[in-house]
Amino acid sequence: MIIIGLTGQTGAGKSTVAKILCEYGCVHIDADIIAKTVIQSSETVLNSLKNEFGADIFKNGSLDRKALAKKAFSSLKNTQKLNAVTHPAVNKAVEKIIQSQKEKGTKAVIIDAIALFESGEDKLCDFTVAVVAPRQVRFDRITKRDNITARQANERIDAQKDESFYTENCTYTVRNYGEFSLEKELEPIIARLS
Repeated sequence: MIIIGLTGQTGAGKSTVAKILCEYGCVHIDADIIAKTVIQSSETVLNSLKNEFGADIFKNGSLDRKALAKKAFSSLKNTQKLNAVTHPAVNKAVEKIIQSQKEKGTKAVIIDAIALFESGEDKLCDFTVAVVAPRQVRFDRITKRDNITARQANERIDAQKDESFYTENCTYTVRNYGEFSLEKELEPIIARLS
């Protein structure tokens, strides 16, 4: 089974790329969705988040995701704190899914993760793909998608690594600029799935 690592900054279009690759037989593992599930269901993770970011990230006994995001994405240091708490639990869940897909005889899986390298999930992959897009395009996408303010969007973008980090560390780079055909950009990756 081929394991593809898919990464890039927020709003670059990783989900769109994953959707196209799924048409070629891949199974999409979205680390963000897994993280949400793991965070909500793990008492250990919730307690660690409370210790790192304070009790005010909880409302009526439940995690307030917006309050956590506001604190976690306010600086690179805080984003690293969030990752240190969540990555081990997310990685364990991802590895279980990969094993399950192997047992099913799945042709290929995509691990879709902004923090693919920081979490160590890249070590599970046969090759990696960076999806890149200009800052303004990403800004427009995440303010609309996540219904957040311009300030919040800029904080999220600024708390991430530069585009060069992704392009220098990945096997392939896919430019999702709008003027390029994503299918054309994905040809070398699709060829490896044949």
